[in-house]
Parts: sequence; C-alpha cells; structure tokens
Amino acid sequence: MRREQTRQVRIGDRVIGGGNPILIQSMCNTKTEAVEDTVAQIHALERAGCDIIRVAVPTREAAAALSRIKKEIHIPLVADIHFDYRLAIAAMENGADKIRINPGNIGSKERVKAVVDCARDRKIPIRVGVNSGSLEKSLLEKYGGVTAEGLVESALGQVALIEEMGYDQLVISIKSSDVMMCVRAHELIAQRTDYPLHVGITEAGTVTAGNIKSAIGLGLILNQGIGDTIRVSLTGDPVEEVKSAKLILKTLGLRKGGIEVVSCPTCGRTCIDLIGLAGKVEKLAAEFDQLDLKLAVMGCVVNGPGEAREADLGIAGGMGEGLLFRRGEILRKVPEEELLEALRQELVSLAGE
Repeated sequence: MRREQTRQVRIGDRVIGGGNPILIQSMCNTKTEAVEDTVAQIHALERAGCDIIRVAVPTREAAAALSRIKKEIHIPLVADIHFDYRLAIAAMENGADKIRINPGNIGSKERVKAVVDCARDRKIPIRVGVNSGSLEKSLLEKYGGVTAEGLVESALGQVALIEEMGYDQLVISIKSSDVMMCVRAHELIAQRTDYPLHVGITEAGTVTAGNIKSAIGLGLILNQGIGDTIRVSLTGDPVEEVKSAKLILKTLGLRKGGIEVVSCPTCGRTCIDLIGLAGKVEKLAAEFDQLDLKLAVMGCVVNGPGEAREADLGIAGGMGEGLLFRRGEILRKVPEEELLEALRQELVSLAGE
C-alpha cells in the first residue's frame, strides 16, 4: 500500500496519509511535568521544522501538564502511554491530539476498551506501536524469536482488537533496532493494511551511528512509497532528529524547501579553512529556511568552479580567498575572512527576490 493510498488520519490541525506530505516527528527528553523546560524544547523543535511532537506520560502529574503545554505550542501534541490505561484517558482529557499505546501492555480487554471509547468520543487518533523489544511471548515462540513477520502479526492483531471495539482512527508503527528487519516488516505490513504508517528505526543510537542506521532504513522504506510520518531516533538533542529527518526527506525528493549545502571533503590542495567555513555556512543556511536552493562550498580549483556553477550559490576556494558564484556566474573574488559575510549578503538578496 503506497502512501497515496493510505487512509487519512487527522492529528490536531495536521493530516497524514492519503498522499499528504510526510510529517516529521520527534519526542521531548524533558520531564513532561517540567512544563517550562518542555515548552522551551518544543519551541526549539518547532523552529527546526518539527511537525508533530510526542511527550512521555508516565505519571498523573505528566498527564495533567499536557493542558498547560498545549496552550504554549503550535504543533500537535502526542502522549506516549505504557501500562496504565488511566493515564491514556487522563492525557486525552488534558488535550492530547493523539495517543501512542501498545495495547499488549495496557492490560485487560476492558481497559483497552476504556481507552478506545474515550478516543472515539473525543475523535482522538491512536497510534498502535509495536517494538521488537516488546513482542508477545506467544509470537516469540511461534517465530523462534523477534522477526519481521512477528512484528507485523502483533501490530495487525492489536489493530483488529481496536477495530472490533468500533474505532478505526489508527496509525501503526512497527519498529526494530535491526535495520533490515525493520525494512522487511514495513514491506510486509504495507501489503496487508491501508492504515498510515509511522516509520522509524528504534534505539538507533548516538548521533553518528543513529543517523547512518536511520538514513539507510528510512531511505529503503520511504523510497518504496511506504510511510506517512517519520521519526529519526537519536541519543542526543531532539533538534538533531528533526534536522536529520528533513535531510532524509529532501535527499529522497520527498520534501522541498530549505537550503541544501554541499561541500567537498577537502584535500591537500585546499588553501582556505574549508572545514570551519562549511560548518559556519550550514548554520547560516538554517537562518534562510524559506529559500529552496543549493549552496556549494568547495575547496580548490579542480572540482570547485564546476560544482559551484551547478549550485544556485557557491564558493570555490583559492589561495586565502574564494570565487563567489551565483547561478553559474562569477560575482567576484572575496578574501577568505569575508566569504561568510559575502554569502550572507547574497542570501539576503535571494530572500528578497
């Protein structure tokens, strides 16, 4: 089931599925009941381009805090619930736009029904989340351990349970830290359901390792037309998750907007501090997210001029200086220490156009 064919599900003022743009999610690592800290982090995530934010709700205090958080933010708020069905209900009563549960750890069928009834009454979607670390014992025995087939069977079984209770505003996630197992699970489930899919590689790791695993896994899944919303899971600042997700979507041609910075890896021919400059340019580019263009930062005369000419804006480094290009034309030669400011001026000009 390609994303154009999945059901539409409304989450606050956003819609996923049915060919709508793939939305980026992240999750706060603050204590939810620490409202000021949580709101500050969500604001930073909003500025980075986060579309939907999730918070943990492990206590009554956390559930109660949702109503205060909701008033201060501008994107849909998702409550992450485990074990206690009463917290799911409290989260919805306090304004959650969506809840994430694993029905398998909520408890009895009656408790799951209480959550579903509340969601139906309030028209709040439920994300049915299954992780490789929480697969049912019966499925572990059936498949001889954690497998893609077991993840799919678990998720669809829990979806069927909620459907029997008369509710179908659902989003499915099946995550594993095993990248290829996760890819296979999404390929299988896309053949068997039209519910929108939340895609991610769970427990992917630190910023470096997690980015590589997520880029490979999400790339393989999304490039098949599977997936309606994504999260890059990193052990680090959640803002990095959003930056990485945006870049993955842009690289796959699934999202437009924002500046794409390309830079050469440098070599012994480089005569300016290109590594330092490239880092500064990347930060500068983030200030102009309204622009949709390619910016090249190149270090020498071998590939530099050609690459810079192919970009909308670019630098080709020389001996303590650089040539500034704009849409294939050389604008001027600029001393190394003035290159960043020269780029800023050109970006301001392009933004004005």
